[in-house]
Amino acid sequence: MKKVYVGNLPYRITEEELSAHFEECGSIQDIILIKDRETGRSKGFGFIEFETEDQAEAATKLDGQECSGRPLKISIAKERRS
Repeated sequence: MKKVYVGNLPYRITEEELSAHFEECGSIQDIILIKDRETGRSKGFGFIEFETEDQAEAATKLDGQECSGRPLKISIAKERRS
C-alpha cells in the first residue's frame, strides 16, 4: 500500500504544510485532509499517497514526530471495505 494514515494533525494544518512535512520521504501523489461535511473544519486526520510503497514505509518512521506541538500518529492505510 502506498498510502499512509496521518492522525492527530493540528486542526489548522494545510495540505501545503503537510506536504512540506513529508517531502523528505519521497514523491507525494495526493493528500486528503478529512473535514466535517457540515462545518468544513478539519477532523484532525488525513491520508497521504506516495509514489512507491518504500516511500510510504519511510513516512511511517515519522510516527510520533511533532507537528505544531502535536505528536503525529502515522501508519500504513488500510484498504477501505465496501
